[in-house]
Amino acid sequence: MFDLPGPRFMHETIKRERETPQRQGVPQPPLELAFPQNDFIPLPHPSSLVIAEFDLRKAIEQRESVRKYAPVSISLAELSYLLWCTQGVKAVTDRPATLRNVPSAGSRHAFETFLLVNRVDGLEAGVYRFGALEHGLAAVSHESDLAQKACLACSKQEHILNSAVTFFWVAVVERMTWRYVQRGYRYLFLDAGHVCQNLYLAAESLGCGVCAIAAFDDEALNQFVGVDGETQFVIYAATLGKKQALS
Repeated sequence: MFDLPGPRFMHETIKRERETPQRQGVPQPPLELAFPQNDFIPLPHPSSLVIAEFDLRKAIEQRESVRKYAPVSISLAELSYLLWCTQGVKAVTDRPATLRNVPSAGSRHAFETFLLVNRVDGLEAGVYRFGALEHGLAAVSHESDLAQKACLACSKQEHILNSAVTFFWVAVVERMTWRYVQRGYRYLFLDAGHVCQNLYLAAESLGCGVCAIAAFDDEALNQFVGVDGETQFVIYAATLGKKQALS
């Protein structure tokens, strides 16, 4: 049987809360990492994509992980819509904080989205970073063997090679721990689940399939997207592509 928390435990909890960087007057981390303006690629407005009405219950009930994709591209408008559904910014409040299409502890929204693009109309194959505030992309790399490197870093999961695009969500730790200190790490992992589930459901409305990826070499994948693995690290990933026609 577990003992109920006593006064000392409660006192220590309150003390820790008062010692958060936020309560100590430390400036709030930026809502987004500095976004390069060179070679900025604006994305179509999410509302420009016309989608047939799609029943939420149907989307939930037929959702499953898909690892084999049709060898076709998705459109830039579809990619824009998927990014909007997973990390799109609806508004910036006076606090300031971002209001997005997924829940996040304290509206901290501590993720940056990186993409491995294999087949997206209008985009050269490569790694890109999504600017949520700008709703656009910036190219990170166009090396020829990027898909192979990502596949190797993710335990040789070959659906990375045949996906249209693979999403990599990078946690910016300070953005969450500024308010929640150590407990913020728990919230990071909870938030990652919210984001990936939105991708699964949004993909269903586009005839796409998704497969979440948590089996990866942390050091290799962090190096792949260009983060240090401590203050910023890849927390989750997912492949996406058009579903194959049923034979």
